[in-house]
Amino acid sequence: MEIIVEKFSDSQLKQQHSSACHGKYANSMINDNHHFTSCTQLIYLGTSLNLSLMAAEAIILFFSLSLLLCDSWGALQVGFYASTCPSAESVVASTVQSSVNADKTIAASLLRLHFHDCFVQGCDGSILIDGPTAEKRSGPHAGVRGYELIEGVKSQLEQMCPGVVSCSDIVAMAARDAIALSGGPRYEVETGRRDGRVSAISDASIMPDVDDPIDVLKSKFASKGLSAADLVLLSGGGHTIGTTACFFMTKRLYSFTPDGGPDPAIEPSFLRELQATCPQNGDVNVRLPIDRGSQTAFDESILNNIRSGFAVLASDAQLYQDQTTQSIVDSYVDSFGSGFGPSFNQDFADAMVRLGRLGVKTGGEGEIRRVCAQFN
Repeated sequence: MEIIVEKFSDSQLKQQHSSACHGKYANSMINDNHHFTSCTQLIYLGTSLNLSLMAAEAIILFFSLSLLLCDSWGALQVGFYASTCPSAESVVASTVQSSVNADKTIAASLLRLHFHDCFVQGCDGSILIDGPTAEKRSGPHAGVRGYELIEGVKSQLEQMCPGVVSCSDIVAMAARDAIALSGGPRYEVETGRRDGRVSAISDASIMPDVDDPIDVLKSKFASKGLSAADLVLLSGGGHTIGTTACFFMTKRLYSFTPDGGPDPAIEPSFLRELQATCPQNGDVNVRLPIDRGSQTAFDESILNNIRSGFAVLASDAQLYQDQTTQSIVDSYVDSFGSGFGPSFNQDFADAMVRLGRLGVKTGGEGEIRRVCAQFN
């Protein structure tokens, strides 16, 4: 039977559309592969087949529900595991809480783990895979930790609801909880990611580097659809907690300029402090706070340090060497405690949500690993 879509008179269309194409069905859109794309066209279909208005409404309901199922199948959403593994978020939270109680520095590590995972191949757990050529073995991921915590959570969840919760979602939730436990904002994490099936050392070459100039940093973030504000929030603001090693300070302290001098952006008294902690030809494994005076508290002091010449990492200092990123840093520092201007906490939370959407695999893509360090 050939389906013919008729064009009604204005009065016919108005009468039928007002009753059937109403409320939640009014904007229902069907995939372009179908012969009809809207609620109104479904009314055309029902009438051309001499169906009653009730039957036409049934058709609309059927396709609307189909759309909802398709949307939920291929999209992230808050509470994705509410029915399939309702304890997932509480298991992650309690494990992170116990770990932070034992070692406050793990909070920064979990935040960094999520950032590194998402920036390479998208938020798909590719950084968790073990192996001599796996992504985690790359230079840009040196010092990243928290793998054991993620695997511990996964083991618990596999016993409770096997094959349901992805490792990439565990990483995202753990980062959120680590931020909150450090005094930062608690935000809702969208879940529903699936784990990737690729992990290669070479893929990590796109990671931002501590010695990248500001134009390169902006370009790397832009390639991921992230803005200059995201760069300030995630790269600079994300360093409000945690430590770094002297290994990452050598160039900035001893060979930054062509004549072998230090970075002139470093405040003179702070330069002496840094050089005392990280002497030339000294132990490169010695660690120092990235946010001077506030290494375990999530707060805005990192941005004030950047503006005042007390940035530890060269990449953080670079944020004040560009007009765009400098104005963003200033907008937060100038509004601290005033109740006016942008909210660092809220904007950071929003940036983390955007980060968590990078390159995600959903629906039938990827897999749900049984062990986070191994492909199925």
